[in-house]
Amino acid sequence: MKEYYSLSEVADMLGKSKETLRRWDNSGKLAAVREPMSNYRVYKREQLKIFDELGFLFNTPKATNNEVTADHEYTVLELFAGAGGLAIGLENAGLKCVALNEIDHWAAETLRQNRPQWNVIEDDIRNLSFKHLKGKVDVVTGGFPCQAFSYAGKKLGFKDARGTLFYEFARVVNEVKPLLCVGENVRGLLNHDRGRTLQGMKSILDEIGYKPLDEKILKAIFYKVPQKRERLILIGIRKDIEITFNFPKPHNKIYNLKDALKAGELFTTDVPKSNGSAYPKHKKEILAKVPPGGYWRDLPLKLQKKYMQKSFYLGGGKTGMARRMSWDEPSLTLTCSPAQKQTERCHPDETRPFTVREYARIQTFPDNWAFAGSVSQQYKQIGNAVPVNLATELGYSIVDFLNNVYKHDVLKKRP
Repeated sequence: MKEYYSLSEVADMLGKSKETLRRWDNSGKLAAVREPMSNYRVYKREQLKIFDELGFLFNTPKATNNEVTADHEYTVLELFAGAGGLAIGLENAGLKCVALNEIDHWAAETLRQNRPQWNVIEDDIRNLSFKHLKGKVDVVTGGFPCQAFSYAGKKLGFKDARGTLFYEFARVVNEVKPLLCVGENVRGLLNHDRGRTLQGMKSILDEIGYKPLDEKILKAIFYKVPQKRERLILIGIRKDIEITFNFPKPHNKIYNLKDALKAGELFTTDVPKSNGSAYPKHKKEILAKVPPGGYWRDLPLKLQKKYMQKSFYLGGGKTGMARRMSWDEPSLTLTCSPAQKQTERCHPDETRPFTVREYARIQTFPDNWAFAGSVSQQYKQIGNAVPVNLATELGYSIVDFLNNVYKHDVLKKRP
């Protein structure tokens, strides 16, 4: 185990920006030490004990195993299902999807083509009722979009959320009355509308009979995903249930881009060939000059100014711009378009964006999971997805919770 970690490494592990860590250093909240030879800011391993999420740095290096076997057939209703990242992961963990709702046609086609036996409902959730599933579903999940609410009073109520998609998620939970509901979203929900949006969501779950747990940020790199992606997980437990929900334990090993695209522990073969986008000529000429692991600041000063234009003179690192990935680090978070200027994700060796199958590998989709629609539609579906391996680890936590519910509460057991 290393004794010193760079500012960049600690920022990645904590899911913070390097600028935030610099502020912590200047304020004394987390004071860095200077590496004698380079004078770079580094952190002693002992300093990082204050962060619960970095506990793996101090454990004995035995492998984490979150896997658990379902004692019964547990059922899931998934809303806002997308291209199936969460659904595949829950399936891998032993949960059965009884229905999946998705409004996007090509994402729904992807679900149907890969799992003909799934009940895929392609429609706007606002047009649907799931009252017929009351008492028949153990879990309702949903990656609802993040929308601000209108606040009529001091405490946001269920009715006040009408017109938002979280209202629809909560409505369906209220109709179905599952043992557990699981919402997932981007990390940005934490601070959306100064945190009021998330607090409003939790107050709504409380109003409809669910005890909301403290939100949890799961960093994909700790759950067998070769990507620096984060998802916010919001759990609600039905109030008549007194069983603790435990989030999955982080794994000690972090996988890199090489693990995603080459044969190894994650995949038995190299990534299959597939279609992909291309950079326009001017962008390709710029990115050809960026080294693996580098970005626009690795260009000559003249080219930096030419490429960044007005952005060159603004604050912030903008480390995603003109970014070439490295084989020896996890990928940055994938977006819905691999070639747009703010979020380039250039291949380590070739001057091109990742292909569709490379995108899918980084999100840990199986190679036999095909995506419907145009190349741009496929990128969009993959970029919006929950990484499959992360979903599997979360699925194990759900199964463990349900096993305990059924074990300790005879009334919940099915004949």
